Amino acid sequence: MQDIINGRCGWCGTDELYVKYHDEEWGKTVTDDKTLFEFLVLESAQAGLSWITILKKREGYRKAFCNFDAAQNRLKIKSTITNAKQFLVIQKEFGSFYNYTLSFFPDRNPIINHFQSLSEIPVSSPESDAMSKDMKKRGFKFFGSTICYAHLQASGFINDHLTDCICRNQKQ
Repeated sequence: MQDIINGRCGWCGTDELYVKYHDEEWGKTVTDDKTLFEFLVLESAQAGLSWITILKKREGYRKAFCNFDAAQNRLKIKSTITNAKQFLVIQKEFGSFYNYTLSFFPDRNPIINHFQSLSEIPVSSPESDAMSKDMKKRGFKFFGSTICYAHLQASGFINDHLTDCICRNQKQ
């Protein structure tokens, strides 16, 4: 896999859906809890699958999961129901899932990494380790440190756009 393709992080390749996701969503700071819950569910579903597979099924997930409204526990997968319940508990305790997530970061600020190569990007971090451990303690399912790290990347808490990526310095 190339590090940079068409000015973008090489992991997104040239697939139109993947490029759109990379350019418009991945690494952009998400403060909206509904979107954070959507990413949490999608990242959990991704375990063992490629992310492009999940992106292609995203609209189906939105339909099946009541457009990712965590308050509507008509969710079809037991772990997602459990995670939705715990998500609501965290919202109540911290005011928002966004605030909860920031509690794992130094000075409550996102991390901006300066990687030049895809091979430099880790699969976890101290923040994802701590957040995943806490979430497991709270009863979350299928949300280990690697999945947590991917969630933090996708939702902009950890910026791993490569230094030569066109999205690197765009306003988050």
